[in-house]
Amino acid sequence: MQYRRYTVLAIVTSLLEEAALAAVVLWLLPMVAIKIPLWGLIIMMIALGVYNYITYRLGMKALIKKPMISPDIGSRGRTTTPISPKGYVRIKGELWQASSSSTIDAGVEIAVVGMEGMTLMISPVEKENHARKADAFSG
Repeated sequence: MQYRRYTVLAIVTSLLEEAALAAVVLWLLPMVAIKIPLWGLIIMMIALGVYNYITYRLGMKALIKKPMISPDIGSRGRTTTPISPKGYVRIKGELWQASSSSTIDAGVEIAVVGMEGMTLMISPVEKENHARKADAFSG
């Protein structure tokens, strides 16, 4: 399996963290007169295990996701910040810097019309639809 080493490393580091927690609670804290009952240690270890599992799942999701090299012309997304003339858009879950000749509010559906370096040139989808309808009507 491709991510087997990542899984083994996650298990080993989780076990080491659990052992360190047990050592601190059972050995180090009693040395400074802090006593935590066994049920408290068990709750802390369960909480640490749940945290490790959640971060493992999120990490695996990030490793499995294929990165987008660059969006194709016509790709659609939404603005995350107002674009005037620059801002940010989210396309297929990735955040990109974008530029437009017109001001576009946040949350508006956009389409990619070009690319300059790593900045996307965008236009709102509504304007494209109106332009198509006008061309069809005049033609």
